[in-house]
Amino acid sequence: MAKIIDTHTHIYDEQFAEDFDEVVERIEEQLESAVVIGCDLETSLTSVALANKYPFIYAVIGVHPVDIKKYNDEVEKELEQLALNEEKVVAIGEIGLDYHWMEDPKDVQIAIFKKQMELAERVKKPVVIHTREALQDTINVLKEYPNVSGILHCYPGSLEAAKPLLDRYYIGIGGTLTFKNNKKTKELVRELPLEKIVLETDCPYLTPVPFRGKRNEPIYTKYVAEEIARIKEISVEEVIKVTTENAKRIYGIK
Repeated sequence: MAKIIDTHTHIYDEQFAEDFDEVVERIEEQLESAVVIGCDLETSLTSVALANKYPFIYAVIGVHPVDIKKYNDEVEKELEQLALNEEKVVAIGEIGLDYHWMEDPKDVQIAIFKKQMELAERVKKPVVIHTREALQDTINVLKEYPNVSGILHCYPGSLEAAKPLLDRYYIGIGGTLTFKNNKKTKELVRELPLEKIVLETDCPYLTPVPFRGKRNEPIYTKYVAEEIARIKEISVEEVIKVTTENAKRIYGIK
């Protein structure tokens, strides 16, 4: 039977410090693989180190929109070298726009977002997109790079808004889907073809019911798969099989 790929984790987070080995053991036992996502150069390097240590872990490298003060030409060069030389680097991310925290002005965020989209284009890798309270600007930037594909992580919008990108992008669905009052994401999942969905945790954040309020971890993707199956009235096995194929396809995992 197919196993889940968690397409978006931050297992280097300090919340995993005390039982990291057990968390990794559970990934190995219960999942096909987990993808560790960088937020800056340091966590990107950590992600690569973890991917090189464990055969079932892959890395995504980039600078998160909240951390772009750390982005410069040197960092870009180093990310480019990692993307070209480390075979377990499967994408550039988590990149995008965040107008919620507004650590930097919109124009600065957009400029660095475009730089990292251009980096992805150069190294021929997909992207993992973060967008918070910035959906239209995010979509506008993505439309400028028709050769780049990727995942819209924790996608906050409607199917209608995503439609222009669905030929190239998958939608990352995580724990918030299981929240009782999250009608918007439930509606999105109902309408979205399964062939366009990948599973993610964003752990240690966004923990699904029944563990909401506690630390999230990759094996909790199964609760997301179960909720998708319930909404779409299909088997959990089908959800896992198709979303795992989708994850392998977008990340180029053999």
